Amino acid sequence: MKVLVTGGAGFIASHIVDAYIERGDDVVIVDNLRTGRKQNINPKARFHEVDLREAALEDVFAREQPEWVNHHAAQIDVRYSLEHPMEDANINIIGALNLLEQCRRYDVRHVLFASTGGAIYGDPQYLPIDERHPVHPISHYGAAKFAVETYLYLYRYNFGLDYTILRYGNVYGPRQDPLGEAGVISIFVNRMLKGETPTVFGSGEQTRDYVFVGDVVRMSMMCGDRTAGEIINVGTGIQTSVNALLAHLKNITNFPNDAMSAPPRAGELAASVLNASKAKELVGWEPQVSLVEGLTRTVEHIRNAV
Repeated sequence: MKVLVTGGAGFIASHIVDAYIERGDDVVIVDNLRTGRKQNINPKARFHEVDLREAALEDVFAREQPEWVNHHAAQIDVRYSLEHPMEDANINIIGALNLLEQCRRYDVRHVLFASTGGAIYGDPQYLPIDERHPVHPISHYGAAKFAVETYLYLYRYNFGLDYTILRYGNVYGPRQDPLGEAGVISIFVNRMLKGETPTVFGSGEQTRDYVFVGDVVRMSMMCGDRTAGEIINVGTGIQTSVNALLAHLKNITNFPNDAMSAPPRAGELAASVLNASKAKELVGWEPQVSLVEGLTRTVEHIRNAV
């Protein structure tokens, strides 16, 4: 199968590219390298340095003729989306719409879309959150992801373009940018390994569902005809507070100091945890990597990369 992966030089999608290639698929990467890194690009994939909003995207489709598209390219910072809503919409909505137009024109069979299981639901009415939970995003990032989900439904209804939507929990693991604003685990680890004190915003009792990137990749690889037209949560069903996360990382890195405190940030939820039973029912997926194991692998990767 020929697969086009957007954002394939980035954190999650580069792992997915590796898995497709290991399976024997023909893989094409589209990435503008705004946040992606060349060292993440699998040399067995064909790489096009193209922004999804550019007309040059059609040239890629005309040349490559992909059967599947795995769409991960995005502006991923919730706080940045609140400060720069027009740019966030331009990247995450207009870019996706241009991508879907090329999928329609060049007869792509299926689009797998990386959505969000935290930002899209907003303040939870109940926990754990399943796919039937109302969608009330409280950030531009979450609103943009929901807009793309709506466009996917529209393209399937009108043009027969199949899709699978995966709503991720808080994904972490090797290759996550430790210098960016998104990805609290890699940020904490980077500071601790440098002997610098991490900062906790708010009380630290806010919770998230942290899912290891390897488990996310497995779910992506299991998508196909059985998941067509479905919205599927991808998480562990386990709530972990920032304070508990910090305690685990202090133990793994032997970091002796407590974190600094700072005021809470706008657009952040007090609690989030996903019910991923639908993924098990549809394709038999369950998370396999425990938080401590995943954190240990992440620490070792960042330590070796420094």
